[in-house]
Amino acid sequence: MTTVAHVHDSTDSPFALSHLDSLESEAVHIFREVAGEFERPVILFSGGKDSIVMLHLALKAFAPAPVPFTLLHVDTGHNFPEVLEYRDRVVAQHGLRLHVASVQEYIDAGKLRERPDGTRNPLQTVPLTEAIQQHRFDAVFGGGRRDEEKARAKERVFSLRDEFSQWDPRRQRPELWQLYNGRHAPGEHVRVFPLSNWTELDVWQYIQREKIELPAIYFAHEREVFARNGMWLTAGDWGGPKESETTQTRLIRYRTVGDMSCTGAVDSDATTLDAVIAEIAASRLTERGATRADDKMSEAAMEDRKREGYF
Repeated sequence: MTTVAHVHDSTDSPFALSHLDSLESEAVHIFREVAGEFERPVILFSGGKDSIVMLHLALKAFAPAPVPFTLLHVDTGHNFPEVLEYRDRVVAQHGLRLHVASVQEYIDAGKLRERPDGTRNPLQTVPLTEAIQQHRFDAVFGGGRRDEEKARAKERVFSLRDEFSQWDPRRQRPELWQLYNGRHAPGEHVRVFPLSNWTELDVWQYIQREKIELPAIYFAHEREVFARNGMWLTAGDWGGPKESETTQTRLIRYRTVGDMSCTGAVDSDATTLDAVIAEIAASRLTERGATRADDKMSEAAMEDRKREGYF
């Protein structure tokens, strides 16, 4: 008599992790792995939704102990005031230490020059890499996700950078079975991406589940904007609008938040988490593809910046 073995689907098990639980578990493991392997890790924290989720995961990974990492923000001087206010409030709430690398200070010192188009996002590379060198950070957490853009899609969770913070694809290591290799020579460091396998929808569903507070800019509100290169940009001191561009008040929200000069808003009436999640689920454009002018400068814009040491 032949005996047939029954194979049970692990998702039917009452002990199986949900999709969000699995992503959270992976990220928590990465944070703890870095804490055990590196001496001076730092979390890039801008007050944007991905860095907010990343900090939330770090808090959970080490609770009830404090987060054993400092925070670093590269401030372009053109950031949204609502986001900076949120950043400072969260840092104070959790008793964290924040380093701010200022693009404006580099411009004032003559180390950087303003671009003709007014955008400062590409100018972040030098302040970032020099802050890493100055504070001797050996692991730098970033909120990059593989679903955002093709240069990020091929990134490892542990991404080795040389002494100039540059990325070399030939030096990246395999990460089989979630085994991460953090070895690096003096002067080198590793960029770490705990949200690599998350999607934009995952991030929002996790925010909803964990009841994470966000800057109001992520929800629909009326704002004075103007059209440029197919995007709604915020009027401000950074250089917009030009004489030929007219402003108008529209009901918009932001899918991603960066420098005001290159972060576009989307028309939206989504004022709640449920409405935002429904909107994202129906979208066929990635958040960066739809709203980031700095990624549209060339086909390889993000790839070039990654090689230079930004991402």
